[in-house]
Amino acid sequence: MRIAPPLFGEHRWRMWQMIYFWTLSSCCETLLIISIIPMEGNLNIAQQWIAGFNTKDLDGLLALYDANAQHFSPKLKARLPETKGLIVGHAAMREWWHDAFTRLPLLHYAPRQFTIQDNRVFIEYIRQTPGEEDMDVAEYLEIEHGKIVRSRVYHG
Repeated sequence: MRIAPPLFGEHRWRMWQMIYFWTLSSCCETLLIISIIPMEGNLNIAQQWIAGFNTKDLDGLLALYDANAQHFSPKLKARLPETKGLIVGHAAMREWWHDAFTRLPLLHYAPRQFTIQDNRVFIEYIRQTPGEEDMDVAEYLEIEHGKIVRSRVYHG
């Protein structure tokens, strides 16, 4: 058994998880495609997430999250220490992001890379807002049944 090279080029390989198995016969190898699982759905969620922040679409952002999702952020921990950086559910997220959008109306996320594996997306972006130095940020999204159930921010 061995893993096949990408069939769709490097950019398509990142969007698809492919599992191949070869079986040896008397004259040749037979390729049996066992599973092709599209990762484009999770990429779409991540792209909508970036767009939601950049357009300040609070309802659109919350629609991407499960009603009981968890969100952790060092900015949240610094601004609201009693939360220890963790909030749970739509109401808490709405309050946090509404406050952020009000305080930072020109906040912008410039995406650099999306890394997708199974039910996880890792987004690398530059956080930009006037009056502050640009910041390299990574956001981890865990997705189940088409909804974000956990998100976590890492500052670099």
